[in-house]
Amino acid sequence: MFDFILKVRSRLAFFVIAISSQFVSAQLDPLQALDSMEQRQWVDATYRSMSLEERIGQLFMVMAASSDQNAQNQVSQWIKDYKIGGVVFSTGGPKRQAKLSNALQEISKTPLLIAMDAEWGLAMRLDSTYAFPWNTTLGAIQDSIVLEQIGYRIGKHARRLGVHINFAPVADVNINPNNPIIGNRSFGEHPNLVANNARLLMEGMHRAGILTSAKHFPGHGDTATDSHHALPLLPFTRARLDSVELLPYRELIKAGLPSVMIAHMAVPALTKSGSIPTSLSDMLISELLIKELNFNGLIFTDALNMKGVDASDKGINTSLTAFLAGNDILLMPKNVASDITTFVNAYQDGVITENRLAHSVKKILKAKYKAGLNRYKPILADQLFEDLNTPEDDVVYERAMEEAITVLKNEDDLIGLTELEKLNIGYLALGPAPHKSFLEHLRLYAKVDEIKIDDLTALEHKENPYNLILIGIHQPNDNPWKSHKLTKSEIEALSRISNLPDCKKVLTVFAKPYLLGDISGFANIDALILAYQNSKISQETAAELIFGVFPARGKVPVTAHPDYPGGSGLQTKSLRRLGYSTPNRVQLKEEKLREIDTLVLRAIDSLYFPGAQVLVARHGQVVYHKAFGKATYEDKAAVSKSDLYDLASLTKILATLPMLMKMEELGDLALNDTFADLDSQFKESSLRDVTVLKALSHYGRLPAWIPFYIYTLGPDQMPSPDFYSKGPSENYSVQVADRLFITRNYSDSIYARIGRQPLKSNRYRYSDLAYYVFKKYIEQKRKQPLDVAVDSFLLKPIGAYRTSFNPVNKFQKSEIIPSEIDDYYRHQKVHGYVHDMGAAMQGGVGGHAGLFANANDVAKIMQMYLQGGYYGGKRFIEERTVEKFNKCYFCNFNVRRGVGFDKPDLSDRGPTCKCVSRKSFGHSGFTGTYTWADPASGILYVFLSNRTYPSASNNSLIRSQLRTRIQQVIYDSVSL
Repeated sequence: MFDFILKVRSRLAFFVIAISSQFVSAQLDPLQALDSMEQRQWVDATYRSMSLEERIGQLFMVMAASSDQNAQNQVSQWIKDYKIGGVVFSTGGPKRQAKLSNALQEISKTPLLIAMDAEWGLAMRLDSTYAFPWNTTLGAIQDSIVLEQIGYRIGKHARRLGVHINFAPVADVNINPNNPIIGNRSFGEHPNLVANNARLLMEGMHRAGILTSAKHFPGHGDTATDSHHALPLLPFTRARLDSVELLPYRELIKAGLPSVMIAHMAVPALTKSGSIPTSLSDMLISELLIKELNFNGLIFTDALNMKGVDASDKGINTSLTAFLAGNDILLMPKNVASDITTFVNAYQDGVITENRLAHSVKKILKAKYKAGLNRYKPILADQLFEDLNTPEDDVVYERAMEEAITVLKNEDDLIGLTELEKLNIGYLALGPAPHKSFLEHLRLYAKVDEIKIDDLTALEHKENPYNLILIGIHQPNDNPWKSHKLTKSEIEALSRISNLPDCKKVLTVFAKPYLLGDISGFANIDALILAYQNSKISQETAAELIFGVFPARGKVPVTAHPDYPGGSGLQTKSLRRLGYSTPNRVQLKEEKLREIDTLVLRAIDSLYFPGAQVLVARHGQVVYHKAFGKATYEDKAAVSKSDLYDLASLTKILATLPMLMKMEELGDLALNDTFADLDSQFKESSLRDVTVLKALSHYGRLPAWIPFYIYTLGPDQMPSPDFYSKGPSENYSVQVADRLFITRNYSDSIYARIGRQPLKSNRYRYSDLAYYVFKKYIEQKRKQPLDVAVDSFLLKPIGAYRTSFNPVNKFQKSEIIPSEIDDYYRHQKVHGYVHDMGAAMQGGVGGHAGLFANANDVAKIMQMYLQGGYYGGKRFIEERTVEKFNKCYFCNFNVRRGVGFDKPDLSDRGPTCKCVSRKSFGHSGFTGTYTWADPASGILYVFLSNRTYPSASNNSLIRSQLRTRIQQVIYDSVSL
C-alpha cells in the first residue's frame, strides 16, 4: 500500500504541475458564468462552509432510479451520511423522477448536480418522454440549423425535469460496423462529421441552459467490445488516434465543451500500458486531455461499476486511482462508504492535497452555479408530461427526418413518383416491426395494395398486376442497440420480389444503415431509400419523400454497403404535393384549432348532421384532418377520414371548372363565347347571348334551377313508368338510383326545357343551369363523357383516387356516406348515388353535381389551384389561367363571384368569415359541403357533411353558419 501511495504522489505532483502550466494556453473556462464575480464568491463561500467529508462527498455522483424504491432509499442515505455531490438518474418516469429529485434536493445541504444519459432525449432512460432521432440518423443531415434545434429541444426537456448536465453528445467515430455498444449512437464514421454534429447538438443544449459532456474519451467508435462487460482495446498508433478518435474532442474543446467523460479502454499509444484503463491513466487525463488538448472543464469517469474498469484484483481503490489520475467526478462507484473512508484517509495521509481537492470541488461548484443551483427551485409537476411532449418536438423531429432520409439509388428519377394514373402499386412489408403508418401514409397519395409474403408465389407464377412494388424493411425502433438483421426467409422474399419482371421496385429501409450489408446487391432495385428508423414520423416522412412532397438531401454517414460508402446520397426534386404535419409547423396554434372539435361535436349533438370531415392545410401542409360522428344516426361505426361524401355543387369547381379552364387555354373555349356558340340548340333560344363569363359569374340572368324530376312523376307523385324502369334495358339505360332507371333519351328533354327558359332580371342570381350546358359542350369537344374526361385529365394524375362520379360502381357502400332518405322522388335511401335530382337524371354525372370524395382529395385539387395550377410534378393549368378565373369581373354590379369560383362577399353577408382575403376562393354545396382556399394566408379549408340526412329540409347547419365559424377559428389560430 505504501508503494502505491508513493506512486500516486509522484503522479499527483506531475498533475499539479500540469494544471499550473495551463493557465496561459488552456481553453477559456467553459464553466464560468456571465456573472463570474458572483460565481466566484458563491463557490468560495460554499467551499469554506464545507467540512472535509462534505468536500469529498462532492466528488461522487451516484445512480438513482425512480423505478427502484430500494435504490431511492440507498441514495437518500448516501446523501444524508456522505453528502454526495450529484445524482445520475436512470430508469423510471418523469413525474416519479421529478418527485424523487425534489426529495433528494431537499435533504441535501449543497444542491445536487443532476445528470442523465439523454443522448436522444429523456426517452433514453424514461418512459412517457420524447425520443428524438438517433445520432446516426442526425449524421445524415446537412442542415446545421436542424441539428442545433434538436440539441435545443433535448436541452429544454432536460432543464424542465431538473437535469443540469446531459452525458451527451457522443463524440465517438463509429468505424467498426460490429461495434456492440456505440453504433447508432455515433454520428458517423468521419471525424469531421462527428465533430461538427456533436458541436451543433452541444450548442443547442447550451442554448437551453444545459451543461454537456462529450463521451467516450478518447474514442469508443472502433471497438468490438462493450466496456460494460470487458476492457476494449484500441491498438492504434498515436497518428491514427490524433486523426480520428481525438479530432472531435479537439474541436469540441475549442467550441466551449464544459465536460468530458473518460471511457474504460486500453489504449497503449496514449497510456503506455495495455492493461491500465484510460479512466485510471494520469498520462491520458493529465498529459493528453488537460495539458495537450488544453481542456479546462469537468472530467467525469464513465461508470465505475463497469467490468471494463474492474480493478478489484489489483489491490487498489478504483475511485481514488481515478481521482488521482485527474478525474473530477467519480460516476457510480461500486462502494460509496468504503470510498469515502479511503478518500478521508488519503487526505489525512497527504496523498490528496488540499490544492488537488479544492481544484475539483470548486470546479464542481462552478458547474452547479452555472446550472443555476445557487438559486435552486423545485421541479413543478404541473403540465410536466405536456412540456416534455410538445408539438414543437414533433416539428423538429419531422424536419430532422426530412433532412436525414437518404436516397442511395434512383434509376430513371423514379423518386418522387409521377404519372400516378399509370401506376398500379403494391406494398410488401418485411421485418418484425410495425409498418401500418407507412402504408396508411402511402395511401394518402395513391391506391396501394398490401402484398403478403404468401402472395409472392402467385405473383411469380401468374400475371403480376403491379407495375410498381414498394418494399419496406421495418426493424425495431426501441433503442439504437437493438439488433437489426434480416432473417434468411426475409432475404429470400426480398430476392424473389426483386426478380419479378416488368415492374419497378422501390426499397425503403427503416433500420440502421449497416443492415444493408445483409443484402448482396441492389441490381434489381430501381430506387433505394434509407430511412434509418422505424418511428411513426420516419414512416410518414418516407412516404412523403416517395411521392415528392420534399426533396431528398440526406447523405449516409457510414459505409452501409460496398456500393454505398459514407457520404453517398442523391438529391431529388420537390413535386409540391401536400404534406402532412402539425399546426406549429405552419404557425397555427394547435390548442386554438381544437375548438373545431368542440364546434363539430356540438353540431352533431344538435342534429345538424350525422357526421363530418374537416381538413385544414397551410403552406402545403395538412395540419388538421379529422372525421366526426357516424354515417347516419342509426349507425354504430364511426366515420372514417377515407369515407366519401356527396360533394354536391363542389363538383362545379373540382370537375367542370378545371376542364373549362384547360379548354380556354387551348382555345377550345373563350369567356366571351355565347351559349349559341357552344351549342347550336340555343341559337333560337332566349339564352343564346348568355356568355361563358356571365354564366360562370352567375350574372347570366339564368333561372336558379329547374326541378326536372317533377315532370317525370305520375299522379301518385311516384316515378312514372312512362319514364322509369326498375331494371336496366336498352331503352332504360340511365341509372338514377338503386333499382331506378330513366329512359336514355330524357336528357334531350332536359336541354330542351333549359332552352325554353326566359331570362330573368339583370342581377346576380346563383344558377346550376349553365353547368348542364358546359357538361354537354365538354363531352362533345372531348368526345367522351364528363366523368371519363375529368378522371383522365385531373383525378387520376393528381392522385384523387377516392374521388368519383357514381362511387357505388367503384367502392363498397360502407365507404360512402348516404345523403338523404328521399320521400319525394326516388323513395329510398340515397346511398352511393348523387343527391341532386338533375344530376341523377343524367346518370349521376352532372356538370354541377355528382362528384363524391373525401376531404383529402378535395384538398389536393384546391392546393393545385393555390399553386397556380401545378401539383405533383404536373402543370394542369397555367398560372395566368387560374388568375383569370379567380377574378371578380362584375364587382361593380354587386356580383361577388369569380369565374366559376365563389368569392368573399362585398357586404357584411356572404360565404366566408370576414377574415379571408379578397384573393380567396371556394364553393359550398347543398349537402353540407364547403371548401375555401386563400393565396394570401396559404390556408386551405375543407368541410364535408351529410346535413341532408335524413332530410334535406334540415337547415340547422346553414342557419348556424357553422362552416364559416370554423373558418374564423382557423384564422384566429394564426400565430404569425
